[in-house]
Amino acid sequence: MDQSPSLQQRFIEACRFDRGLAANTLEAYARDLRRYNEILQQLGHNPRTVDLAGIGECITLAAEQGLAARSLARAVSVIRGFHAWLAAEGIREDDPTRLLEAPRLDRSLPRTLSVAELERLLDPPLPETDRRPLRRWLALRDRAALECAYGAGLRVSELVGLEFQNLKPDEGLIRVFGKGARERIVPLGAPGWKALEEYIAEARPALLGRARDPRRRREAAGRVLLNHLGGGLNRMGFWRILRRNLEAAGLSTEYHPHSLRHSFATHLLEGGASLRAVQEMLGHSDITTTRIYTHVDR
Repeated sequence: MDQSPSLQQRFIEACRFDRGLAANTLEAYARDLRRYNEILQQLGHNPRTVDLAGIGECITLAAEQGLAARSLARAVSVIRGFHAWLAAEGIREDDPTRLLEAPRLDRSLPRTLSVAELERLLDPPLPETDRRPLRRWLALRDRAALECAYGAGLRVSELVGLEFQNLKPDEGLIRVFGKGARERIVPLGAPGWKALEEYIAEARPALLGRARDPRRRREAAGRVLLNHLGGGLNRMGFWRILRRNLEAAGLSTEYHPHSLRHSFATHLLEGGASLRAVQEMLGHSDITTTRIYTHVDR
């Protein structure tokens, strides 16, 4: 019987414990390996015995099935890692992917907002407290979320995962856990702290009070950003916040949450920050990832 599913699961577990990869990354790896296993079986191959030519056939078929270039590049990387692990574990004697080259990608420049656009996005008029106070609470929450996302260059997962224990207002710093659970300390400017303080003082207690389920209330107790039902804000919730506020500011809704992080990096470089400093604030393990922003900075 083909043992590939269990081999794949063992590889994913090895990635989880040995490399500390994030849950989203592990899910993507698992999808890539499931697709790889299906194509292997379709072509009559087995991961224990398939050679380089057979692996090439699998990759070609995946491309013909419509897998996007960036997704294909990631899949090739996962396949190489999988076969390297099989060889390291002694499951097979050789690693046929040692000579396998990843497909080349034309790296696209990240889309960024201008300073003027960000001012329109981050400083909308706030509703007054009236018979519909929820509107004001959510507006305060939105401003705090957007200010933190841009002002500290946070990934969406880092933003929605913020907890009170990670805020250091006396030092103007936020502790962030990024990809692979790597910790870093990032500064947040005065506008960001002001937005956070207003939200925490006025809106957050009211939003938490809307949580009818005691379990939801307990789970959200340490979370900074909450949704309209008193639970923790999630990634899709922040995407909706950004889209709604882009529309209100009369800006293109084609910007995505990561555009705020791109804008943060680009504006730092325009302001004279060093590439190394920007790398550390973004939490990039490789400076070549950060270097793309030098092409955006005109």
